[in-house]
Amino acid sequence: MKTLLQINASLFSAEGQSSRLANQFVAAWRASHPGASVLLRDLAREPVPHLDAERFQAFLAKPEQRSAAQNAGVAYSDALIGELKRADVIVLGLPMYNFGVPSTLKAYFDHVARAGITFRYTEKGSVGLLTGKQAYVFAARGGQYLGTPRDTQTPYVRDFLRFLGIEDVEFVYAEGLAIGDASRQAALDQAQATIARMTGGAELAA
Repeated sequence: MKTLLQINASLFSAEGQSSRLANQFVAAWRASHPGASVLLRDLAREPVPHLDAERFQAFLAKPEQRSAAQNAGVAYSDALIGELKRADVIVLGLPMYNFGVPSTLKAYFDHVARAGITFRYTEKGSVGLLTGKQAYVFAARGGQYLGTPRDTQTPYVRDFLRFLGIEDVEFVYAEGLAIGDASRQAALDQAQATIARMTGGAELAA
């Protein structure tokens, strides 16, 4: 039985455009995978704490040397990583804030990048340990940035997932959402058509 992990990073939770696109994909995917398990990690409703020195030191310390607070921090990180390990498919709803990823998503990334657990260092460089997974990223943006130097998200997210061993990554973009009603509707229509093609459906409701 397959497992899908959906991570929504919009500060508007399920109401964000990136979350809505991700939800549409997940609904279609679930319909074609009866019996599959879907996990939802909403970073607006349950924000991941930003990494601090105590948490980082806890990741490096031996279990017997950790304080109670550090043990709790490691257990929290382990739970996030456990979801990633279980998932065959990862769906990320990704808004753009000030030309970058939401800080809550960066905090999430900081908690799941753990040496010896999700990647390891070798003489030839780092090797990701979360292999054999598919990832779909639904990127919603107010302006038009794809293919320009201001699109810092695409290379960063792709590189981070590759760092963990997730090589099969597909992006779906909805850009120009803040330019005007016509631009917004055209972008959403195009993204929804792409989702329909990806999932084998003819149409998707907004």
